[in-house]
Amino acid sequence: MALLETRVAAEWVDYNGHMNDAEYARVFSLGVEALMDAIGLDVTGRRRHGYTVYTLETHLCYRREAHEGQPLAVDVTVLDRDAKRLHVFFEMRDSEGTLLATSEQMLMGIDSEAGRPAPFPESVDTAIDKLPMAAADAWPDAAGRRIGLPARR
Repeated sequence: MALLETRVAAEWVDYNGHMNDAEYARVFSLGVEALMDAIGLDVTGRRRHGYTVYTLETHLCYRREAHEGQPLAVDVTVLDRDAKRLHVFFEMRDSEGTLLATSEQMLMGIDSEAGRPAPFPESVDTAIDKLPMAAADAWPDAAGRRIGLPARR
């Protein structure tokens, strides 16, 4: 599901002449905000429900360089979910559809007043059910990876 379209800002470009690694994280963070908007947790929804979403964990993989002014699009697929958590997979692509980066994230629903995890409000839960969900045996290749050096033989 398409969530966000933006361009690489000049201030995001580093000494190597391409988008700095931290800026990839920024774009995926903007993707989380766009996801929140899509499920009814925009500014008004967060206030009305007294509810928000926190990022618990993220795994970002860099695939290609992005350059100043380059268009970027971020899509999301739900890998798994329960009453309080979303396991999501974001893909960042350029205007030709080339995969630039991925970000696998675990998001937690939070009761804003209590500052504690809480089940998604009913309308948010219903909106989440409408998001694209990958079958357990059809996750993107980069999902579920762990970081580590290859085993030595």
